[in-house]
Amino acid sequence: MVDKMVEIRWHGRGGQGAATAGRLLAEATLERGFYAQAFAEFGPERRGAPVQAYVRLSPKVIRAYYGITNPDIVVVLDPTLLSAVNVAQGLAANGTILVNTRLSAQLVREKLGLEGPEVFAVDASGIAQQCIGVAIPNTAMIGALVKVKKLLELEDILDYYCEAFSSRYSQRMLEGNLNAMRRAHGEVRSQ
Repeated sequence: MVDKMVEIRWHGRGGQGAATAGRLLAEATLERGFYAQAFAEFGPERRGAPVQAYVRLSPKVIRAYYGITNPDIVVVLDPTLLSAVNVAQGLAANGTILVNTRLSAQLVREKLGLEGPEVFAVDASGIAQQCIGVAIPNTAMIGALVKVKKLLELEDILDYYCEAFSSRYSQRMLEGNLNAMRRAHGEVRSQ
């Protein structure tokens, strides 16, 4: 659980759900009695353009209202961004990076030239394709993230997701997303 402020920067492409994932994580954290903030940074970008979303989670009131330049955690929804954007910029040596990729975490570490941060990888797009029928990785990445950083219990995020989306999605879509979170939680791997 969150015992100090945690800053998370999400990297994705328009349409992959980075902003939605950040908001979902923040709202679930609020439901558990913590403070949270989530917002995205994008303008007139079209579907497929690089976007960033930011999340702050804290046991105390959050008084920061600006983008996150020195994240504790970086979540990368699109592996092509590893060579297009400096996703690890500002990440602390003791930080964590979680990447949606079929590559091993060790290969991600080498590709990014990282020494200190923890590196985790999960094939969230593949999991989403199998569970939901579309390769939108955001909910799978939330499942992986709560596994590697213990921000919430998996059941907390699953329960909140059911509450928030049961009236918006078909039962098949809802179950698919829940299964994607569970699978990614179990399949995320480190170096």
